[in-house]
Amino acid sequence: MLEKVSILPKDGNFKVLGIESSCDETSVAVISDGKLLSNLISSQDFHNIYGGVVPELSSRAHLQILLPLVKKSLQESGISLNQIDLVCATAGPGLIGALLVGLTFAKGLSYSLQKPFVPVNHIEGHIFSGFLMNDKPEFPYLCLVVSGGHTLLLLVESDTQITKLGSTIDDAAGEAFDKISKLLGLGYPGGPKIQEIAEGKKNNFVDFPIARCKNEYDFSFSGLKTSVLRFIQKEYGDASKISAKDISSIAASFQYSAVRALLNNTEKALNKFNVNSISLVGGVAANKMLRSEFEKVASKYKKNLIIPSLEFCGDNAAMIAYRGLKLHQAGIKYDYDFNAYASLSDYSFIK
Repeated sequence: MLEKVSILPKDGNFKVLGIESSCDETSVAVISDGKLLSNLISSQDFHNIYGGVVPELSSRAHLQILLPLVKKSLQESGISLNQIDLVCATAGPGLIGALLVGLTFAKGLSYSLQKPFVPVNHIEGHIFSGFLMNDKPEFPYLCLVVSGGHTLLLLVESDTQITKLGSTIDDAAGEAFDKISKLLGLGYPGGPKIQEIAEGKKNNFVDFPIARCKNEYDFSFSGLKTSVLRFIQKEYGDASKISAKDISSIAASFQYSAVRALLNNTEKALNKFNVNSISLVGGVAANKMLRSEFEKVASKYKKNLIIPSLEFCGDNAAMIAYRGLKLHQAGIKYDYDFNAYASLSDYSFIK
């Protein structure tokens, strides 16, 4: 059962409905009186057989489940639809068809209720997901966003002041995990598969490289991915000839190099910027090794580390509802002409 954690000061029993539909999770959440009362997530597991998310199938699944999920979320929270004061929805980045399902539904609902509507940048939702926990980030804080589509290192100074220090120049960390998992014949999604098979294995079976970029805070994972491929081709010919033991060792070595790349840039930033907290967010933040290594870094630099619980690492509506409410409280207004395609460039506070 969802723990009703206090995430905001009481604000006149303000009630928020949040909707997330950027990729292959449909999620609906309700915040009331500063507490998260419901956060329902429906995952589209059928994409596994295709080795990745099929956009059209994702959109159709969102269409089927969104309304029942809204009804169930309201019922679980004990809030009626006409009590909702604010409607929020993910507006990008993501799969445009999937985004439009949640965004169009939310705008229509907002209009029918005659209540304010706030479109939320998906990445900003992740950035502030640490505030859903009892122990919250303290401004300014360093935030590492790691997911299937994005890898960003950010300096977060306030709700509306976010500076991008670095990002990936090619593959995102989660994308690299997916590709290496496919290469090793482990399946999709790659993160959990690699974590499971690598657990307890030595990380030095192969010394895979860690890229250095022109901007010291940028990331690159394409070279790491290519190094794994070349190693397999040289030593085995193809992946079908690798023993189960060696597959586990290769996976462990890859995971170690990927995690080290993320840690190295974070440490560089910690040595330069005076921050009060560190926050690790996004789907890849669920990785046990990454969480463990970040705990060591936080201890080394004597910083408070906030990592969302697993429920809030992946795509979820709770972070969208929270972010939307904070933007509304900051006096930021949106109209119904909001364009999902323009969300990342025109409607983001990441600079």
